Amino acid sequence: MSHPISRFPVPEINDLPDDIKQRILSVQEKAGFVPNVFLALAHRPEEFRAFFAYHDALMEKEGGLSLAEREMIVVTTSAANGCQYCVIAHGAVLRIRAKNSLIADQVAINYKKADVTARERAMLDFAMKVCDSGAEIDNGDYELLYAHGFSDEDIWDIGAITAFFGLSNRLVNVTGMRPNDEFYLMGR
Repeated sequence: MSHPISRFPVPEINDLPDDIKQRILSVQEKAGFVPNVFLALAHRPEEFRAFFAYHDALMEKEGGLSLAEREMIVVTTSAANGCQYCVIAHGAVLRIRAKNSLIADQVAINYKKADVTARERAMLDFAMKVCDSGAEIDNGDYELLYAHGFSDEDIWDIGAITAFFGLSNRLVNVTGMRPNDEFYLMGR
């Protein structure tokens, strides 16, 4: 392959532990392809399991943040972290979940100029503060979020999603992971 998906070994699906193999095949059936993150992270099965367990706990749950808002946080902070894979992959998911073909590109380039609500802007401002200068978070940040209707649980989710994808962005950049071509056209 002229463009490998990772600089580290990528195992064959049939050589993986059954639970990981089944997870990957399930994703393939739903999406029509296997996102490269699943193949690249399968290189270390225990870490794969831990990564996706936390990912799912943050990104697939019900709560005060919509699924689209969760993806918006990922795209915005991943752009700030220079993570091409996460911007492209989660941008595709954001376009689909928001039913908006423009939003992912807008927030990836400059969320402050994107067509977002005041609530979403406050959420993204906080996520970027967690991303760039988390040690500076203070009560004023919480008060601003409360004024936009966010609960403490929502604020935890904003922070946890940002922190988790900070880890993910760095791991993706270390591995040199490539986005799947399929992501570029999804939700357009």
